[in-house]
Amino acid sequence: QVHLVESGGGLVQTGGSLTLSCEASGGTFSTYAMAWFRQFPGKEREFVTAISGNGGVKLDVDATKGRFAISRDNAKSTVYLQMNSLKPEDTAVYYCAAANKQIPTVAREYDYWGQGTQVTVSS
Repeated sequence: QVHLVESGGGLVQTGGSLTLSCEASGGTFSTYAMAWFRQFPGKEREFVTAISGNGGVKLDVDATKGRFAISRDNAKSTVYLQMNSLKPEDTAVYYCAAANKQIPTVAREYDYWGQGTQVTVSS
C-alpha cells in the first residue's frame, strides 16, 4: 500500500509560479511511475504529466508543455511539479498518483492517489 500526500498548493497571481510536492510512503517508490492530474469543477480528472520510476521518461500535455515540469527524488520518495507562467485556466485541484506499471496517461490505470491540493490562479 502506497500513501501519497501532496503539498504546495495555494493562491498565486497570473504569471506566477508554484511547486507542488508529493511524498510517498510504503512500497518501493522507485518502482512506481508517478503522475500529476488535475480536476476542474464538475469535470473528470485530466492527465497533466508523468515520470517513469527512474526519471528517464517524462510525458506531458500540450496545455502545460514548457510551463510545467515534473521531477522526482527517489531518495526522498517525492515527486514534484514545478509550475511556471501560471494562468487562471490552471486553477484546479491537483492530484499526484502512482502506478505500478509503465507510465500510463489515464486515471483508471493509476493504483494510488493523494488527497489533492488546490491551486488557484487569480487574474
